[in-house]
Amino acid sequence: MSDDYLTVIPTDPYWQPSTDAGDRAAAALARMLPDDEARRGLQAQWHDSVEVVYCGANLRTISCPHCGAECVSGWWGEAVSERYDEGFRTLMTRVPCCEIETSLNDLVYDWPMGFARFRIEVLYPDRARLTDEELAELADTLGHPLRQILIHI
Repeated sequence: MSDDYLTVIPTDPYWQPSTDAGDRAAAALARMLPDDEARRGLQAQWHDSVEVVYCGANLRTISCPHCGAECVSGWWGEAVSERYDEGFRTLMTRVPCCEIETSLNDLVYDWPMGFARFRIEVLYPDRARLTDEELAELADTLGHPLRQILIHI
């Protein structure tokens, strides 16, 4: 059996909202879901350190934001493991293609993913991705720009 999640995270991996702002944004997302069954799987999560918000089986390629070259998946895994071992104090790394320093959060993921200390997540949301207007409404409620990630595990 597979699981599907609709997840929103701040664009800044280290940023966290207040509890009140996070709860208001979660309530706003709940109103965007089709019914009580979909809302049952919703929760806001705060984390002490940055975590990888991986899109699961949806990911196919990761590319350099500077030259557009595709990054080898083994390189990405090693870079994430190194940052994890350091407690994600930084997400900066050198891409092997053009040796430019960039953030792991800024790589081009063909299916969006990212890094965060806060997320609002819905298991089995019973809907497609959020519209640009809905994402903007959530960002306004939270007080910070957001990125959405559809996770398929």
